[in-house]
Amino acid sequence: MTDYRTIDFSDLEAASADEVVTHSLVSDVTLPSGRTLALITLHNGRDHKRPNTIGPLTLRELNETLDRLAARAAKGEIDAVAVTGKPYIFAAGADLSNISALSTRDFALKIAQRGHQVLGRLADLGVPSFSFVNGLALGGGLEIALNSTYRTIDSSAAAIALPEVFLGIVPGWGGAYLLPNLIGIENALEVIISNPLKQNRTLKPQQAFDLGIFDAIFSPASFLEDSLAWADRVLTGEEKVERSNTPGRIERATKWPAAIKIARGMLDNRIGPMPLSPYRALDLLEQAAKGTKEAGFAREDEALADLISSDEFAASMYAFDLVQKRAKRPVGAPDKDLARPVTKVGVIGAGLMATQFALLFVRRLQVPVVITDVSAERVEKGVASIHSEIGKLEDKGRIDTDTANRLRSLVTGTTDKADFAACDFVIEAVFEETSVKQDVFREIEQFVAEDAILATNTSSLSVEEIGSVLAHPERLVGFHFFNPVAVMPLVEVVRTPQASDEAVSTAYVIARKLRKNAIGSADAPGFIVNRLLAKVMGEAARAIDEGTALTEVEQAFVPLGLPMGPFELIDLVGWKVAAHVQDTMSSHFPDRFYSSPNLHALAEIDEPLERDRKKRITGWSKKAKKAITGGSSPASREEILRRVEDELAREIRVMLDEGVVPEVEDIDLALILGAGWPFIDGGATAYLDRVGASERAAGGDFHTPQIRGVE
Repeated sequence: MTDYRTIDFSDLEAASADEVVTHSLVSDVTLPSGRTLALITLHNGRDHKRPNTIGPLTLRELNETLDRLAARAAKGEIDAVAVTGKPYIFAAGADLSNISALSTRDFALKIAQRGHQVLGRLADLGVPSFSFVNGLALGGGLEIALNSTYRTIDSSAAAIALPEVFLGIVPGWGGAYLLPNLIGIENALEVIISNPLKQNRTLKPQQAFDLGIFDAIFSPASFLEDSLAWADRVLTGEEKVERSNTPGRIERATKWPAAIKIARGMLDNRIGPMPLSPYRALDLLEQAAKGTKEAGFAREDEALADLISSDEFAASMYAFDLVQKRAKRPVGAPDKDLARPVTKVGVIGAGLMATQFALLFVRRLQVPVVITDVSAERVEKGVASIHSEIGKLEDKGRIDTDTANRLRSLVTGTTDKADFAACDFVIEAVFEETSVKQDVFREIEQFVAEDAILATNTSSLSVEEIGSVLAHPERLVGFHFFNPVAVMPLVEVVRTPQASDEAVSTAYVIARKLRKNAIGSADAPGFIVNRLLAKVMGEAARAIDEGTALTEVEQAFVPLGLPMGPFELIDLVGWKVAAHVQDTMSSHFPDRFYSSPNLHALAEIDEPLERDRKKRITGWSKKAKKAITGGSSPASREEILRRVEDELAREIRVMLDEGVVPEVEDIDLALILGAGWPFIDGGATAYLDRVGASERAAGGDFHTPQIRGVE
């Protein structure tokens, strides 16, 4: 086994000189029984906006702290050690920006080894160790807790997760060995593999407690006091810690291999063999059933070293940087001081999309919101739906009763457009047809102030053409949300040649207040995301028209790593919507976009897809089979994938040449936020460079040098 004490980490620490160090601040606490607990508070000297992170220098300081505490424990000066965090934050895991700069395999191996050496000491101090997880705990932060003897959790903590697989790596400081041996293989598979692959889903504190990750859960009002009192009872023997989810011998022998086999089949079916990290994590979980902790840690060392130096991790860090930095400073956004203050919002429409808008605006801006539609009945139904959704938020404890009542009072409905007179910002959510949108804006312009901002949620129509009927077209911007509105983080802000800086600035500022990421787009068909998804769906439809089986087409797209296959996506957004988008794109660019007759035929059927009990697509429904006219020359999976890769690369190059976005990074960011393009691909362009599509179809790579791992 590896003797971590013999490894020289000085070169790793020297290369981390600019790390924001999370300090280990120690204070002694006298417990009710008279015992002494040494409490380590992790604090990087910043507020909660800069979470505690863990890098080589942080680990060195923590190691030195544990040296002193182990010596004190040996002398009988302390009876226990506990770790907690600064307000709202326990620790957000490894310092990823630092790790990506240390991505050679040698450094990566040492990062893994150092983490194991230091965090592993929490189980070997000579006295019990506790982790009082008082807030956000991700990755290495959660692994601090897993290495401790006992754990408590604050019921208000923002998120608990091991997100490493989402980033192209694995839990490498004990998580892949310790977690399954604590909570069982099925629960560990959910936390380590399934959740990261579901767009990086995290656990709420109660969920983490129910899974058995934590031994006790306390409210935030007195979390530290309650944790200390609970720890004292554990030390005195008054409190017996029972862990019902910890696997026994029979589970390890029977359930464990069965669960691994099922999970492997799921990965093969859902993501294919290309992503490295989910399979490497699965291997570690499989091996965790047997052998020593030391052997498990050594396997994690090698896995993390391999993956940190991989193409996937390099792409993930590129994507991570886009989301963490570029998304927060939108390129091309006018000065925010030019934005108009918004004291009342108008929503034209009372259907599903419109009510989602109204709920989001009233909740985030907390200003009056008025909705309108063609009939009083539709308006009343829309208002009732919004009130119902507010009630659900209250029932879930996400807002209190006073807030719920206030939000309900701010939402009103009307059929009289004169009630929009005081609105500073008006957005439409009506049928996706230019003339319909022109009609509603032409009417509403008669009532609102000359400097009120108008916004269209069109997904593919020309914003300039919609605004051509306005007396003041400079006030109109595209403000394109993605469905579901509450969940999807992207808004495309579309600027026409006529749009004023004030209107565009207002759109960006509102997007930020709505807690959305805004990306600017020129007024081009499909804008950014839908233009490229139209390529994906068009090539899928082309393959069907050629006679390829539905399941073969779905499988052909698996290597792209998208959250769902093309027809599963079409089923989600709506068949008529998808057919309309394809028509829009092919009418503008008939030589580049494919419009399928079969797609229109399928749009007239209630349920075109046939699914099994697990909701997986198994083929076309009986009605769909009758409606489809298939060809006799089916394409292979490899041919379909190559075609869609080349078409995406070609279209991205055209978009950049046309100035749809300023830089290629904006296309990747939009696809990550708006289409769920995986971090391990680095959006689309890093992937297209790696597979050769950029060179084949777009005249050369989008990134020079390519975004690659370091050997």
